[in-house]
Amino acid sequence: MQSKSFSKIGGSGSEVEVDETFIGGKARNMHKSKKIGKGFEKRGITGKTVVMGILERGGKITTRIIQERSVETLLGHVRSSVEDGAAVYTDEWKAYWGLNEQYAHQIINHAEKYVDGRVHTNGLENFWSLLKRGLGGTYVSVEPFHLFRYLDEQVFRYNNRATKDNPLNDADRFHLAMTQITGKRLTLAEVTGKVEETSF
Repeated sequence: MQSKSFSKIGGSGSEVEVDETFIGGKARNMHKSKKIGKGFEKRGITGKTVVMGILERGGKITTRIIQERSVETLLGHVRSSVEDGAAVYTDEWKAYWGLNEQYAHQIINHAEKYVDGRVHTNGLENFWSLLKRGLGGTYVSVEPFHLFRYLDEQVFRYNNRATKDNPLNDADRFHLAMTQITGKRLTLAEVTGKVEETSF
């Protein structure tokens, strides 16, 4: 899922990082009865949700929950989110290899190194770290069908962070958040997943 107010980022001369991460499904946090025979005995991506992120350096970020890391999915989301002509940096995952048709695409091979001059995905890695620390340390238990809400919260905080050009403080962020929820209603049934969400 993508932020509803998001427009394309990037363009000629801009630098954009693209990466995915896996959230949830930590076997060490599960009761023994839930792990045995259900594929959680071994490490891997079983039972985890895939989240894709696109970050414009010095600008905004967008995230989406995706079902698979296929060429069609990843390239489709990059093309719908990033203006043509941007420098796009990804890891070595083969699904990204078709990006050089529209973008100045460069790859960083994490088996060899994490930074090669301007080519890296460290901005997104930092965002993933902040997100997972919040999910694991603050919220502790997050239902998969609510994950997009937690992503939107972290994206909102990141996109409205204080910078030298935009010195927002906590009160400014709170006011901005309140102005965006006026007239919108979220019922307990929607929060608990008992009915389909209302489109706003």
